[in-house]
Amino acid sequence: MSFTHTLTHIFGGVHTSIFSILRAEFGLSLQQLGVIAAIPPLCQTLLTIPTGLLSDRYGAKKMIILSFSLATVGAVLASMASSPAMFILAISMVYVNTTIYHPASYSFTTKMFRPQDRPKALGLHGAGGTLGHAAGPLAVSVLIGVLAFQWRQVYLILAVPMLVGIIMVFFIRDEPTGDVLEDEAPVEEASNGIRSLLTRSLVMFLSFSALRMVGAAMVNTFLVLYLVDVRNVSLAYASFILSSTMLTGFISAPLGGYVASRVGEKKWLVASQALSYVCLALSLVVPNVTLFAVFLVGYGFCNTLSMAARNSIMARLSPSNQRGLGFALLFLPQSMMSAVAPILAGFLAEAFGFITIFYSALIAYVVGLAVLQFTVKISEH
Repeated sequence: MSFTHTLTHIFGGVHTSIFSILRAEFGLSLQQLGVIAAIPPLCQTLLTIPTGLLSDRYGAKKMIILSFSLATVGAVLASMASSPAMFILAISMVYVNTTIYHPASYSFTTKMFRPQDRPKALGLHGAGGTLGHAAGPLAVSVLIGVLAFQWRQVYLILAVPMLVGIIMVFFIRDEPTGDVLEDEAPVEEASNGIRSLLTRSLVMFLSFSALRMVGAAMVNTFLVLYLVDVRNVSLAYASFILSSTMLTGFISAPLGGYVASRVGEKKWLVASQALSYVCLALSLVVPNVTLFAVFLVGYGFCNTLSMAARNSIMARLSPSNQRGLGFALLFLPQSMMSAVAPILAGFLAEAFGFITIFYSALIAYVVGLAVLQFTVKISEH
């Protein structure tokens, strides 16, 4: 399941990494690039709840096969894109793949382990996802920056691993249908429906997730373009820096899961997110690109340290018979904010300069952290 998590994210950072190429080829403004970045998450928003319900009904295996099939078709379509509209359609299909995948895979993984072991399991699962996030920008850096491939060829090449993933998922034999026996009292089984899930702590946790995603989407969407335009680095180096912010997650995700299982999910989530934001703030005041890259990698490393804790908290807040829907709710505000934040970031960049994107992201991050610390109540054992 960790390897499938790698595959589902393999396209994620490709289109933002090639924004400088798309801007020149199609004659796009920063605001138009922001719209391109916003439309795929908007599609995710519309499909998040239905895919969570379908995951609970039909199981993880069928949903993951569907998600990978859609990503493969989207990648092939992107390789033939001749207009911005065609490209947007293609990357929207690629993005919806992750919307279908996440409720199914997280539901599958969390049901296999006791609550006290979930952070460690989710850390390993998250390591696969961070490797996928890193693979897209890294592919751009190597295939375009070093080997001189065209951006359309990158999408076609990355479609091949998705076909391998479809074959792999066919070999999954058994799926867990409920949580394993646990030492603590389980979350009470809830009746079907979203209202039964929406406790005060869950609503505030979703609010934290939304604010966190505002910051992340603003930074990730225009990071490569900022490095190319403002810091005057090559596309290959800029894409490599973006890739490095996630590549370290192969270590930090399982490490964060282990620490969260020892000190408590919420405590670790607050601490690791705070460290991440400090690193981002420091990156904005250093004078050269090398130090900027070092602190930015630290930002990505600490951010990924919190991944297992976030997902484990969501599992605690949702009963096993609605786990797919629960994780769909987790990704819903994230998708919504991913649709809004790039448009806002594009406006800020054109009106006030790229640096305002990062300061605005920090404000959203800090407000979200306050919401988590003071309003979310988690029973940890």
